[in-house]
Amino acid sequence: MNRRDALKLGAIGMLTAGRASADDATGRVMTVLGPIAPDEMGVTLPHEHILVDFAGADVASPRRYNADEVVAAARPHLEKVWGQGVRTLVDCTPAYLARDPTILRGLSRATGLHILTNTGYYAAGGGKFLPPHARAEAVDELAARWLAEWREGIGGTGVRPGFQKIGVDAGPLPDVGVKLVRAAARAHRASGLTIAAHTGDGRAAIQELDLLREEGVDPSAFIWVHADAEPDAALHVEAAARGAWVEFDGVAPGAVDRHVVLVAAMKDRGRLDRVLLSHDAGWYHVGEPGGGAFRPFDTLWGELVPALRRAGFTDAEVRTLTVDNPREAFTVRVRPA
Repeated sequence: MNRRDALKLGAIGMLTAGRASADDATGRVMTVLGPIAPDEMGVTLPHEHILVDFAGADVASPRRYNADEVVAAARPHLEKVWGQGVRTLVDCTPAYLARDPTILRGLSRATGLHILTNTGYYAAGGGKFLPPHARAEAVDELAARWLAEWREGIGGTGVRPGFQKIGVDAGPLPDVGVKLVRAAARAHRASGLTIAAHTGDGRAAIQELDLLREEGVDPSAFIWVHADAEPDAALHVEAAARGAWVEFDGVAPGAVDRHVVLVAAMKDRGRLDRVLLSHDAGWYHVGEPGGGAFRPFDTLWGELVPALRRAGFTDAEVRTLTVDNPREAFTVRVRPA
């Protein structure tokens, strides 16, 4: 038996055994320190980064950065948001872009924050961050790789992913993008892990939702990452109406007023319960001296939430956006296939 045949057999076994392996986490949230009850998440930042390496899949490696330096750069920013009341941070750096579960685990222990990491692959950026096997392997083989991380932990660390992170460019999706979406769908059906998809535009988001429907996945398992980059608000409403999470994650100084408008538009359409808010901030830039400029995670609570309240949002609506929606989005649920 050659390696490819073995992978195919392993994929079949992983896809059929994945449901049982996830039973211990059903109805829980998987952090880098293990599963927690959903109510323990509290105020959550659902899309941030601790470190990123944009060198490409053939170059990125832990040898390119010093872990202690990364921790020293990130820890003050995590402690600051802890002081704002944040209790959970979702780290969205994918494999082959400097995903480092060991650093995340250490920061979680040091700061008290719950931190989630991910499984999955990132095909945005023209595929620069995809390992060669991602193009060669079939859908079920990729899903089996991601399920292996769910069942056994990432790279021998014992840290299990709390969600899937994939990345695609603008639509229509190329074949490799379609393959990643289908692989994530099949991994979700076996694990219950939410699919957070870096998505180039609204056309790609709707195509992703169509593919998930073909694969038997409920839209509530899908997070449209970077939805605020799509100028057509009607597509935000359409995705939310289908049941998807619409993530406005470009919160930053200078972008607060625009995000108030985006969130208010969703509220006016009765879709506030499908909105997620975050910064897509950080991070230690591998390859830059001292990690470059680290953008803080504090604008949401320092500027956006006060602006939302001035715009008439109630405390209950703020809680929906910052506590209830992330809790629902990241709770592991194994849905019927």
